[in-house]
Amino acid sequence: MEPSDRPHACPPPMKKSKLQAATIGGTPDDVEQAFYEALHTADIGKLMACWAEEDEIVCVHPGGPRLIGAGAIRQAFEAMFSNGSVQAHPDRIHKIESLASAVHHLVEKVDVLTPQGAQTAWVLATNVYHKTPQGWRMVAHHTSPGTHNDIADQGQSSPVLH
Repeated sequence: MEPSDRPHACPPPMKKSKLQAATIGGTPDDVEQAFYEALHTADIGKLMACWAEEDEIVCVHPGGPRLIGAGAIRQAFEAMFSNGSVQAHPDRIHKIESLASAVHHLVEKVDVLTPQGAQTAWVLATNVYHKTPQGWRMVAHHTSPGTHNDIADQGQSSPVLH
């Protein structure tokens, strides 16, 4: 019997990115944590494993164009990572969640090295997650420049106790 005629005892191994995607936890919070850890370590494989495997995924960086699809998103993050990791720290996450989607709006505190030394930048971010056959995955990451004033929310009322 030729090797090509033998039945395969094991299925072919999964691609690394699909394997990593399968190891992400079961909630939008788990995916969000993995996304920011991937930014901190400049791990493009781990970062892309957070995204849904859909053509319609979208990403907008502060002042940048709208990036549609995994190829454009990967290319943009690879370019960022060529300068080192991104030290973005999510803070004050406001969540809107339902059975199959979740929207997290947050303020990112980003550590930036400039010619004048270490600086802090503030970024307003919206992360959108959908529940897919592979589990929860990011479908949109939209960021806008923020300011130090963004550390205080506006329009948030205190709960009233009756």
